[in-house]
Amino acid sequence: MLESTKIRLGISVGDPNGVGFEIILKTFQDQQIYDFFTPIVFAHPQNFIEEQKKLGISANICSLSDLQKPNGEKLNILSAWEQAFSINYGNESSQAGSFAISSLKSATQALKGGLIDVLVTAPIHKKNIQSDAFKFKGHTDYLNQELEGESLMFMITDKLKVALASEHIPLREITSYLTPEIIEKKILILEQSLIQDFGIKKPKIAVLGINPHAGDHGVIGKEDDMFLRPIIQKQFNKGKMIFGPFAADGFFGNKTYHEFDAVLAMYHDQGLIPFKTITFGEGVNFTAGLNHIRTSPDHGTAMDIAGKGEANPNSFYNAMNQARLIFLKRREFKQLEYKSKP
Repeated sequence: MLESTKIRLGISVGDPNGVGFEIILKTFQDQQIYDFFTPIVFAHPQNFIEEQKKLGISANICSLSDLQKPNGEKLNILSAWEQAFSINYGNESSQAGSFAISSLKSATQALKGGLIDVLVTAPIHKKNIQSDAFKFKGHTDYLNQELEGESLMFMITDKLKVALASEHIPLREITSYLTPEIIEKKILILEQSLIQDFGIKKPKIAVLGINPHAGDHGVIGKEDDMFLRPIIQKQFNKGKMIFGPFAADGFFGNKTYHEFDAVLAMYHDQGLIPFKTITFGEGVNFTAGLNHIRTSPDHGTAMDIAGKGEANPNSFYNAMNQARLIFLKRREFKQLEYKSKP
């Protein structure tokens, strides 16, 4: 493995009472992973030592004091809080949420400072993280503030990629949020991500309708005809491969998504229900559109199975691999872009 393809992987542990510790430890049992990653977890070394014993998982752990000198053959743990936290699996508490945020903030600062190449975030509990000091709905909102660019929630696997025009917004607010400006911006962010992050030179994108049956020409809502179709036509006239709007039920039911590089869904469940039905346990949540790379598994804290040794690490493993591949693809894109300049 060439050293230039081995990356520094930052990991935030998510809610310590969830499955974060377990999926991280299970993933790094495999020594071959260190050929591709130098992992740095933002937590507390003592917590990892204790949880390794509780869960009966053996990973090669070391305590890290200097972010600039990680051990390339071990699971580096950097203290993100002063003392080890007493983990109570399955318990929902604001204290656990505060440790999750400490981990996220520390990892984000390292990412901004160039001390890690990519960030993979283990799941947080959205209720537990709320406080006077942290009022974000989740990772994406926080990173959108901290990093440069404009975020796009992008769920990815090799066989299906679904981006969201709106994210964690109540259903009653969707039509007022989805302005023509926002939809057009999300289409362009998605297109650019497919080009620079996945190496697709001329991506083909499907846009789903806002209303059932894409409005049925105004019978079930006017938004699709009033501004969604004109936006798609405008981009198509510019030579971009943007198509739609498609009625979501038929689009996924007929497996039309196989014909496209990515799909832009208008709201959370319109995109996430089919995505998770088709790919559950294998998908990755990628925050596209920002100047740094962050991925996450496609599942939550799984409090019901936390601490039982039942958590499946596949999605976390995929999140790591996708972060690395996107990092290398983006680096290649920048190099080619630089060479093409006069």
